[in-house]
Amino acid sequence: MRQLESRAMNEAPKPLPDNVDGEHALALFTEMVRVRRFEEKCAEMYSKGAIRGFLHLYIGEEAVGTGIMQSVAPQDAVVATYREHGHALLRGIPMNVVMAEMFGKQEGCCRGRGGSMHLFDKDTHFIGGNAIVGGGMPVAVGYALAASMRGQDAVAWCIFGEGAMAEGEFHESMNLAALWQLPVVFCCENNFYAMGTALERSESETRLVEKARSYKVTAEVVDGMDVLATEAAARRAAESTRTGNGPYFIEFQTYRFRAHSMFDAERYRCREEVHEHELHGPLRIFAARLQASGLLDDEKRAALEAEIAAEIDAAVAFAEAGTPEPVGELTRYVYSEAHV
Repeated sequence: MRQLESRAMNEAPKPLPDNVDGEHALALFTEMVRVRRFEEKCAEMYSKGAIRGFLHLYIGEEAVGTGIMQSVAPQDAVVATYREHGHALLRGIPMNVVMAEMFGKQEGCCRGRGGSMHLFDKDTHFIGGNAIVGGGMPVAVGYALAASMRGQDAVAWCIFGEGAMAEGEFHESMNLAALWQLPVVFCCENNFYAMGTALERSESETRLVEKARSYKVTAEVVDGMDVLATEAAARRAAESTRTGNGPYFIEFQTYRFRAHSMFDAERYRCREEVHEHELHGPLRIFAARLQASGLLDDEKRAALEAEIAAEIDAAVAFAEAGTPEPVGELTRYVYSEAHV
């Protein structure tokens, strides 16, 4: 059974700390539910053939993205991976636009050309969506370098899975970010299996935070299933990075409940292990804490779920009514026209 380092799996739910604003806590919970239900609908639409290509779901990891985004300023950049639908929604890209992109429609954020793995939005500084494992790291460092050279108060938030730490881009990016003291927050979503290989089978040093510290970067490990813990860690990182202390690394220990992708046979872990973690998932545990604090009951939960369901239904309708890209336009935005 895989155990997360800081998880108290069998503790009874505790009320929220006195210093946590109840309205804010409910907002955090709402965002996590919104991401979860969107992902579940995407899986349904994929099974129906409305979404094609690859599909990588964020189910189980919602507390990480939700916590991070609380400290992301409007001028900051968010550089994500191919498991980025939740990040895009949390960053502020409208749900109907994200869904239209998933459906391959012109009304999507990339005119339907990027699809599930390549969401991008200039207005919110959401720099992808990147299908290459580790490919977002140099991009984040480049953005941070540009911000530093221009004297801008902007941070690059680089989100990636632990599998990317086996790539050369990780070491190159960490080294340059530390050497030049760049404003980058490296956010590792460690779900312990990468695509389908257990961490101890792929990394000689499984304490990932130590790899970051080897580059003299401030680094910490956080329970990625606790949204209050992830929010607090992101806040510490933002304060440190914005005040000129250079890059920051956070290892969020989390667990995805679905397979790596919709094509994954998932033979590398047993169903019992997944079920055990589902019982202690971020939505379930935080809902119990809200209830223990008197902030959530069945009626409020039902109203919240109904509101989110209506938003998702509207997004699907928007995507279904969208405009397919004409075949004659397929080379547009791909090749530039030569001008002599």
